[in-house]
Amino acid sequence: MKRDKWSQTAFFLTLAAMLTVFSVTGAGVGTELPPETLSPTPVESVRPTPRPQPAPTPEPEPPVESEPPAADEWNLILVNRWNPAPEDYELTLKKLNNNQSVDERCYPDLQDMVDACRAAGLTPVICSSYRTQEKQEELFEAKVKKWMDKGYDREEAEREASNLVAIPGTSEHQVGLAVDIVDIDNQNLNESQEDTAVQKWLMEHSWEYGFILRYPSDKSELTGISYEPWHYRYVGKEAAREIYEQGICLEEYLAERG
Repeated sequence: MKRDKWSQTAFFLTLAAMLTVFSVTGAGVGTELPPETLSPTPVESVRPTPRPQPAPTPEPEPPVESEPPAADEWNLILVNRWNPAPEDYELTLKKLNNNQSVDERCYPDLQDMVDACRAAGLTPVICSSYRTQEKQEELFEAKVKKWMDKGYDREEAEREASNLVAIPGTSEHQVGLAVDIVDIDNQNLNESQEDTAVQKWLMEHSWEYGFILRYPSDKSELTGISYEPWHYRYVGKEAAREIYEQGICLEEYLAERG
């Protein structure tokens, strides 16, 4: 019995010795390679992100051309970026109570519209009306400077500015038929105007007095000016009614007339 136990012990000792030799001399799984044989992990070079360049707005294409209105249709004169105001254009100005001025021929309807708006419990404020060439140049240059401060060159800045402020000589304000009207509680010239009580009333009723919202949100490609929910243009009661009912802009109305 003791011999058998000794034989078993000898067997296990021999087996353990063989396993130890194999683990030291073999190249089995888990064997480390010398450091110089390891392939380094490639590291991507980091390049600085280039500063994005402003993308200029494409120059609007001129809408369908129309015949100029007859001389007695002064209220339908078309003034936009493709149709400058005539250099010899003459008008007689009527001064308003707040030192603004308009063509005297549209004054009675303008006064009626403002009075009706006030009678509805609202307080409209005419913040801009007739402008001289010099005043339009001043406004346009100020807008150009803002775009140049953003990194645009002069040509690109003028193109962007012209979408927001008419190029001098192409503004309806220069013929005395346009007025900018705001709510006394919000006198910011931005899209927040459309939510004011004054603008909601004007958008619904201005046509009754011969005025139209001149630059609707969906007509910028035709008018050449971005949406302005404060700019109203006098075109006369008949034209204003047709423009309002058809949901078109002045350019489309004149094109339909041929």
